[in-house]
Amino acid sequence: MKRLLFVLLAAALIGLPALFASALARADDNSKDRSRLENAGEVMKEIMNIPDDIPQDLLDKADCVIVMPSVLKAAFIFGGSYGRGAMTCRSGDDFEGPWGAPTMMALEGGSFGFQLGGQATDFVLLVMNPRGASSILNSKVKLGADVAAAAGPKGRNAQAATDLTLRAEVLTYSRSRGLFAGISLEGSTLRPDNDANTRIYGKKMDAKDIALHSKVPIPASAKLLIQTLTQHSPKNLSK
Repeated sequence: MKRLLFVLLAAALIGLPALFASALARADDNSKDRSRLENAGEVMKEIMNIPDDIPQDLLDKADCVIVMPSVLKAAFIFGGSYGRGAMTCRSGDDFEGPWGAPTMMALEGGSFGFQLGGQATDFVLLVMNPRGASSILNSKVKLGADVAAAAGPKGRNAQAATDLTLRAEVLTYSRSRGLFAGISLEGSTLRPDNDANTRIYGKKMDAKDIALHSKVPIPASAKLLIQTLTQHSPKNLSK
């Protein structure tokens, strides 16, 4: 009996460091997720204050906005890392409600990593119609194949937009070294980051329920992002 107790005690002592390390890793991941949401809000606020920013009429017609803060070129050179950020949509199945809680997203692959010049680059994507939004919320999609994508035009209005731009389901922008411009992300993939959603909301959640159906409150770390979008585009004018 004593030997059995000794074995059990030894096993517990050996396992404790692993459990402790696992708990620390989860806490660290959760902290990074919150930081991404905070950074996404800062990026959106700063971009909306650029004189030659996202055209107002395009933002007013967007069903969802995706923000990927501080994506690094190096992350795409060494073995399949990816950029992470958040997607927030106008709530409701008709996308006519207020901006809802964000669902975490992952941006992977494609050739855009070689366009970044080694600098941290922020990406902002406008999702322009329900089909594009539903596709992205439901599964992994490839930009340019599963959903039509184009580099977004700049300026206070979209008069200079081409027919290709106006037909796109996703319009993509980048900001690097202080320069803000449309950028092609064709060939890249977008998907809900379900693990990050679980960490942020404390339970497994469908991305669509988070973004559209008000199943969870907006996290404190996402308040700036939602406030900025609400201030600059309170209503969906595409209907």
